[in-house]
Amino acid sequence: MIQIKNATQIQAMKKAGRITGEALLTAREHVRPGVSTKYLDDVIRSYIERAGAKPSFLGYAGFPGSACISINDEVIHGIPSAKRILEEGDIVKIDVGAFIDGFHGDSARTIPVGRVSPEAERLIAAAEESFRRAVEQFKEGNRIGDIGAAVEGCVSQAGYHVVRKYIGHGIGHDLHESPDVPNFGTPGRGPRICCGMTLAIEPMINVGTHLVRELDDGWTVVTEDGSLSAHYENTVALTPDGVINLTQVD
Repeated sequence: MIQIKNATQIQAMKKAGRITGEALLTAREHVRPGVSTKYLDDVIRSYIERAGAKPSFLGYAGFPGSACISINDEVIHGIPSAKRILEEGDIVKIDVGAFIDGFHGDSARTIPVGRVSPEAERLIAAAEESFRRAVEQFKEGNRIGDIGAAVEGCVSQAGYHVVRKYIGHGIGHDLHESPDVPNFGTPGRGPRICCGMTLAIEPMINVGTHLVRELDDGWTVVTEDGSLSAHYENTVALTPDGVINLTQVD
């Protein structure tokens, strides 16, 4: 069942969203060659806890980190490690969630490490643009399929491929709520969008095939062909005054 939020609940979600976005922005300031993904995870956890919140991902289904940190061909769910060191030219995906006052925020960015290839720059830009196109379709009377179709159309036009196995989702009291929000779809199909919906819209796009696989660690998802992947996510709410981006702070 889709959980529709009232104005008071959306106001409460703003706090979780702000902490989430600020934790991600703080981590971004530490991204540079020679830094470990565990160090970035420590920065994120420290920020969230100092803000009085809890990392949404820590312990979620047994996940050992406070954030998912994935490099290059790693799509999502990368486990932070002191042995994973960022190198010049990498692209690193940092996915953060914070829980406070009964609500979650969820946000992700793909961040270049130093100077990256033109292909990596284009991929990162395409992921962000596809998110913007998705938000344009997040309006009363549309359907969830309109969001997915907007993402897929934008990504395909850029020459890339959307991940189909992993998708966005509703969010609120629970980190993952209904409805599912695929990054592909048919316009006019799926649940109807209405005021009070809160979604985590998160395009995940690959240079090569859309196919992915999970590594033996039981978490890290990589592209099947080893090509680069980018991820862009925000928590958004639909109100009578329009869309509020709850996690956008940069």
